[in-house]
Amino acid sequence: MKDGVLMSIEKLKYMLRERNASALIMSEDNIRYFTSFSSTNGYLLVTGENAFFLTDSRYFEAACKTIKTVDAVLLFENFEKSLVPLVGELCIKSISVEGARITVKRLNELQKKFSDVEFETQKLDGEIELLRAMKSEEECRNIVKAQRIAEKALEMLLPEVKVGAVERELSLELDYTMLKLGAQALSFETIAVSGKNGSMPHGVPGSKRIESGDFITFDFGAVYNDYHSDMTRTFAVGDVSDKQRDVYETVLKAQKDAISEICAGKRCSDIDRTARDIIVGKGFGEYFGHGLGHGVGIEIHEFPNLSPHSDTVLETGHIVTVEPGIYIPGEFGIRIEDMVYVTDEGCRNLTEFPKELCIL
Repeated sequence: MKDGVLMSIEKLKYMLRERNASALIMSEDNIRYFTSFSSTNGYLLVTGENAFFLTDSRYFEAACKTIKTVDAVLLFENFEKSLVPLVGELCIKSISVEGARITVKRLNELQKKFSDVEFETQKLDGEIELLRAMKSEEECRNIVKAQRIAEKALEMLLPEVKVGAVERELSLELDYTMLKLGAQALSFETIAVSGKNGSMPHGVPGSKRIESGDFITFDFGAVYNDYHSDMTRTFAVGDVSDKQRDVYETVLKAQKDAISEICAGKRCSDIDRTARDIIVGKGFGEYFGHGLGHGVGIEIHEFPNLSPHSDTVLETGHIVTVEPGIYIPGEFGIRIEDMVYVTDEGCRNLTEFPKELCIL
């Protein structure tokens, strides 16, 4: 049994006991977090004392063999008909659901089926968010493994990054290499944008060919054992102007200084400010429009967020990205991104790929 998964569901039970509630978890990501099992049709019912996983015949046998964190795996043909007697047997009067992930239509359907049960939508998301933010050693190992796959794939791609190469072809080659190296999936659609296209932070790789003097930005990640990695590197091809070099060094300093400030007890907005002040001080503030970083785990974007608006205080066990960027419309863009693990003394950088200016 995976100790981290068992610990997480026990912590959720404790939270539910504290407020005399139960939880019905329906999102694939949260079910996977609490069970280490993936399916497109599963439901996790958790009380202060028990947990049950309900699924259909397609997943039943596999779930029985895989899931060790619940009291029972139950087979159903009709979800509501199976859940009604179970809720009655457990004397459940209040069910928390994932308010941020359930549709109004689905909630209305549940309320009609369970007329004697109160459905609460405000608390469960936050409780699960806090649990998922605290990464176990096992979770961290999975993220690091995903990151090493991504780094190796980029290393293997670099000889192909040259004048005349096509953005879309480079992104596809990077995707293929990550999968070939053992990635379960891609963290998200790989970004590979060059020249003027680089000024779009989430630009889509197209038919543009790399020209001498271009920057090219790769933002990508791999998934390993359901956990994501995320990294960004920007390379120069051919040569760089004084302005390009100045912007690159500004982004790099902003990133390094922000990482040096990260530790348990620091406010997320203060870390963002460290990087943002450097960029603003160099006169590029208007070209850095997004937050500094975000949590990473079973999903590519998780709590907490390093942003100007976040009052969250970092804790040991958080894993966050640090990814400042400068994007000048009509010219170029630069972003550098690492993932770090927060500790009491500072942070441990999970990204090993070099980030000093590299001219290919």
